[in-house]
Formats: sequence, C-alpha cells, structure tokens
Amino acid sequence: MVTFLATFAVFVLAVFGMSLGWILRRKSIQGSCGGISSLGMEKVCDCPEPCDARKKRMAREQQRII
Repeated sequence: MVTFLATFAVFVLAVFGMSLGWILRRKSIQGSCGGISSLGMEKVCDCPEPCDARKKRMAREQQRII
C-alpha cells in the first residue's frame, strides 16, 4: 500500500509540475507542430522539392508580403 501511495504522489507532483505553465502564465499546452519552424528551419525532410501543401503555404506567405 505504501508503494501505491508513493507512486500516486509522484504522479500527482508530475502532473502539477507540467501544469505550472498554465497556472502561472495562462499559457496553454502546445504540441510539437511548428516546432521546427520556430527554430528557423524550413523543413525536416531531405526532399529536393516541397510537397503540394508546402507550396500552397509558401504562395500564401508570398502574397501576404506583397
């Protein structure tokens, strides 16, 4: 029983630790989507040409700039 309570306490502390960002700054938890672009990298793969979705996104960004 002591092992269960200790494990439960560790999990509660872990969840509380992960929620500190939201509790203190009201910033929601975000996934990793777009994480590479925030580092300044264009793409992850070694493809010589971007996929169709990437081409459309690049075209939209170019139109916003102009």
